[in-house]
Amino acid sequence: MDGPQGPRLRVDGREVINFSSNDYLGLANDPVLRDAAARAIERHGVGAGASRLVCGNLAPYAELEARLAAFKGKPAAVVFSSGYAANVGTIGALVGRGDTVILDKLNHASIIDGARQSGATLRVYPHGDLNKLEKLLKSFVRSPVTGVTQHRKNAGRVLVVTETVFSMDGDRAPLREIVELKERYGAWLMIDEAHATGLLGQRRRGLAEELGVEDRVDATIGTLSKALGCAGGFVCGSRALAGLLINRARSLIYSTALPPAIVAAACAAVEFVMSDAGGQRCRALWERVNELLRGLESAGMAVASPARPQTARSAIVPLVLGDAARAVEWSDELFKRGFFVPAIRYPTVARGAARLRLTVTASHTSEQVGSLVETLSRLNR
Repeated sequence: MDGPQGPRLRVDGREVINFSSNDYLGLANDPVLRDAAARAIERHGVGAGASRLVCGNLAPYAELEARLAAFKGKPAAVVFSSGYAANVGTIGALVGRGDTVILDKLNHASIIDGARQSGATLRVYPHGDLNKLEKLLKSFVRSPVTGVTQHRKNAGRVLVVTETVFSMDGDRAPLREIVELKERYGAWLMIDEAHATGLLGQRRRGLAEELGVEDRVDATIGTLSKALGCAGGFVCGSRALAGLLINRARSLIYSTALPPAIVAAACAAVEFVMSDAGGQRCRALWERVNELLRGLESAGMAVASPARPQTARSAIVPLVLGDAARAVEWSDELFKRGFFVPAIRYPTVARGAARLRLTVTASHTSEQVGSLVETLSRLNR
């Protein structure tokens, strides 16, 4: 690929319309972010030089963490080098041997890896299955004396982790019900808002804000690399959580800090998302998403989460084809016709669930969306 991210990409010397990017608000090449990054290079140079706990904790980090905390409405935030590092580091800091992590089966690989590396006992419930989640939680009881959650056999912490918008299907976790269950059984709850931050809720904080449960979540993970158009991950929560992560999250302690230009650009991205201009950009995104969904429905092509109402939408529209070879064939044919949509196959998704993962951005035009629908309709004949 040659050139910046955008609705059009130059791939292997050919210009194609890009429907594969997570740059949902079109900020990855926005002049506001580019100018902020350029100014930071002039002032702070290119590399951070070391981990944050050695000498890489440059001034832009404090500004970004303050802005993220304000944006998410939390007391504190901690920035990591990636969303992957944020998930792995946070889970490992919160639980260990003798504790238990309960995961949705379709959680992102970084959540699964973090749970495995923590040494805690791992329990998995079928995707979105609240009955199974409750059965798992029922095997733990809260001590009426100490308030500590205990297994019927062994004491230990219980951490429930879920994405809010799932990365391959674009559907939403039943978050309000999960919050109620974790409170009923005395567990902790960590949510990953990677595909919801900047898009959902009145202030675009994410699904927890939209559902009014922000204050009932113990740890909120986000990424700077999707709607915010940069790179890196972050965790928001209490000051006690932030202090714990700074001292115990190995993926933070032993990683070189993000370059100052990226951190400064992320500051600008957060400010943009919080502004009226950010709201306008978000509304443009949902217009394009609705156009794509209506077009696919008219063409008789069902997506994995069909007929999603406006209150349950995401920018991820999966077209499940089943057979991996068929998904690759469609992807190749789309490329020949001027569209970039890579095939998603096992192990990213289950065997027999290969798909085209269509992602829409605010930078797409109605004409581009319509052209994609028309091309897909022809392939489906």
